[in-house]
Amino acid sequence: MLTKRSQVLEESITLAIASLANELKARGEDIISFSAGEPDFDTPRAIKNAAIAAIEKGCGKYTAVPGISEVLKAVQTKLKRDNKLDYETSEIIVNVGAKHSLFQCIECLVEKDDEVIIPAPYWVSYPEMVKFAEGKPVFIEGLEKNGFKITAEQLQKAITPKTKVLLLNSPSNPIGSIYSKKELLEIAEVLKNTNIVVLSDEMYEKLRYDNTEFIAFASLNEDTLKRTVTINGLSKCGAMPGWRFGYMASKNKALNSAVKRLQGQSTSNICSITQYAAIPALNGECDQDIETMRQAFEKRRNIALDILEKIPNISFYKPEGAFYLFINIQKIEKDSMKFCKKLLEEEKVAVVPGVGFGMDGYFRISYATSEDLIKKGLERIAKFVKNYH
Repeated sequence: MLTKRSQVLEESITLAIASLANELKARGEDIISFSAGEPDFDTPRAIKNAAIAAIEKGCGKYTAVPGISEVLKAVQTKLKRDNKLDYETSEIIVNVGAKHSLFQCIECLVEKDDEVIIPAPYWVSYPEMVKFAEGKPVFIEGLEKNGFKITAEQLQKAITPKTKVLLLNSPSNPIGSIYSKKELLEIAEVLKNTNIVVLSDEMYEKLRYDNTEFIAFASLNEDTLKRTVTINGLSKCGAMPGWRFGYMASKNKALNSAVKRLQGQSTSNICSITQYAAIPALNGECDQDIETMRQAFEKRRNIALDILEKIPNISFYKPEGAFYLFINIQKIEKDSMKFCKKLLEEEKVAVVPGVGFGMDGYFRISYATSEDLIKKGLERIAKFVKNYH
């Protein structure tokens, strides 16, 4: 009785692992979970205060589908201030998290057998969204030594007459790599004189380390501005994962209109209180909270790297952003699901198999947890690797 498109979807492996880890914890198991893709920091006080004030003012009614004027103006200001991007408020739509932005764009852009280029490894939901739209995911595998970033040459070879969309993620999940301005300009040059739309997922833009520069793809030149949908949100860089606030900005009037119609017939507006709560974060009132969080993540990353460097037969790329490490275990075990299942059973450590990101023989850990748990969990992983059979 179910539609074919509903049956092609696979469960999100990251959510499944996090759910299993929580279930085992609830049973009293001593589980250390490195699976969650969310900050462990509390939502900043300014955001909470704005939400409370909105509730007390009775702001719980329906709003316009794209968002209230105040939040659209705040997104506009943020994009101008942080990314040197000029958008009209009519070119901005707030969604139920960046995942919602991506899903709606793909649904409105991709038809049966259209090709969507996805650099691998990738965030687990990208190919599933494409499959649901009956499109064809086309994967380009980046090199580990280059942070798995694709090159302009690889992109050129992957483009066909059926190519409709390029999904670009920087800083990336699961790697934490960031495309340089030079790399982005080379990619932009390949896209010139094509009709390919770029969906630029920039969720982790403020979580970057070692003074690495972040460049929004749309900000490169007039051509990239016209072809790019800038997608962002506050789940990661605002410590608001459960609030579900994402947004998209695009110069493509037809796409914006289609997304508004789709959203209007599905979710309508996102939570009105969340919209009011997001305004101080977008206006920069929480920048110090975000910087405190960023510094903590950088310290945790360095602690994790120091421990991992002492574990034989593994390798990894030193991330410039986000809060993940992608560990190469191919010298130990090529079946990442088998490895991760045994790790959870024997050492009570939950990590995410690389196969879910399109790269078997790897696993992802999130260091969005305490320093003590990072040390304790990685010690367990070191012991597990040493005795692996």
